[in-house]
Parts: sequence; structure tokens; C-alpha cells
Amino acid sequence: MSLKQAKLSDVIQQQLEGMIVEGSLEAGQKLPPERELAAQFEVSRPSLREAIQKLEAKGLVTRKQGGGTFVAKNILGGLSDPLFDLMSKNPESQFDLLEFRHGIEGMSAYYAAMRGTPTDFKAIEVKHLAIGDAQIENDYREEAKAVFEFYLAICAASHNAIILQLAKSMAPLLIDNIEKNLTMLSKRPDTFERIADYRKRLLDAIVSGQPQKAWGASHRHLAFIEEILLKLSQEQSRMERSMRRMQRY
Repeated sequence: MSLKQAKLSDVIQQQLEGMIVEGSLEAGQKLPPERELAAQFEVSRPSLREAIQKLEAKGLVTRKQGGGTFVAKNILGGLSDPLFDLMSKNPESQFDLLEFRHGIEGMSAYYAAMRGTPTDFKAIEVKHLAIGDAQIENDYREEAKAVFEFYLAICAASHNAIILQLAKSMAPLLIDNIEKNLTMLSKRPDTFERIADYRKRLLDAIVSGQPQKAWGASHRHLAFIEEILLKLSQEQSRMERSMRRMQRY
């Protein structure tokens, strides 16, 4: 008994889903016109249209009358907004997120150094330069976004779809974490030069294709930030206790 041949529209659907998973097609992105996609996949337009209808039924794409087809914007819903809010306001969550970042950023740096292409490395370098541009504005929110985009480029270079999509889904929480860290670190301005140096070592290890060195650079960078933040938190706690004692007398 021969195996049933896969339906052409199912094959196209799987290819488009693969492009969404790997990030080639991003949330909110408009798909090329039907005639271009049909030529790209070397299929008829009816087969392509059927595949897109199946994606739409799964909630992966949306179609606008006369406006084209788009990857669904809510495809990366991530964590619920109430949970985001709770975690962003909990001081302990900030350190939990740093520990989480040790894992995901270390892994992405390792695989980026191992699998990254020259195009990937160029994208990472561009995002690294953008951090310096954001710092000129002296806006920690914009700097946090630039730092996140730098790490997202590293995640993309890892060519691990799960790492990339997980990072994207947590974007609001991670950007908020980075912004809060930068705000705290501003009490120790001398640390920014050290952090920039650690980040440059991370970049160099990745683009030179040294996975173990990249993992170590990522770990040392975050460990330094964690150490400084812990010291600042302890100093803040001591100051608050002193203020409370003074108010008693």
C-alpha cells in the first residue's frame, strides 16, 4: 500500500508556518502578493490561496479586504498583561529575570558563535552600535530597547526558533527589566564603562566564532550587573533602616 501523497496546499502551509516559526515572517508583517508567493513556491494561485485560508483558520494570519494578508499581530501574546504588571513591580522578580537571562542569553550567544552567518554577525554589530546611539539621548527606556534588540539579534543568529520566539514573546518584560537595571546602575556611573566592555567582549567572541568564549562572556557580563545591583539593594535597605530609626527619635 503506497503512502498518500501530501496535498500541495498542506505543503505550502507547512513552509509558511516554518517561516513564521524561524522569524522570516514576523508578527504584523505583510505577506507578499499572491502572484509573488505562487511564483516563489512554484505553485498555482488556487493552491496558495487554500494554504493561506488554512493559516487564517488557525489564527496565524489575517486578511484585510483589498489590503493584503498579514501575519497575526497577537501571534506572540506572551505572558498575560496582569502577570507582566505583577512581575515588573516585584523587586525579587528583577533578580529572577537576571537569572533567566543568564540561561537564555548564554545559550543564544553560544549557538550564535557556532552557527551564525556573516549576515547574522553584521546585524549583531549594527544593533551593538545602536546601543551607543541610544546612550547619547540619555533615555534609559530607549537604551533598554536598543540593548534588547542587540540580544534579539544574537537570538536570531543562534538559529534556534524556540530561543528566538521565547525572547520575542517576553520582550515587554525583558525591556522593562533592562530599563530598571539601568536606572539602578545610574547610581554608580563608573559601572557603565565596565558593562560596555563586557558587551564588546561578548560581541567579539560571537563574531569570531568562539562558542565557549561567547557563553563565558555572556555569563561574566550578567554576573557583574547582578553583583552591582545586589550591592545597591543592600545599600538601599541599610539607608531605609537608618531613616526609620531616625524617625523614632
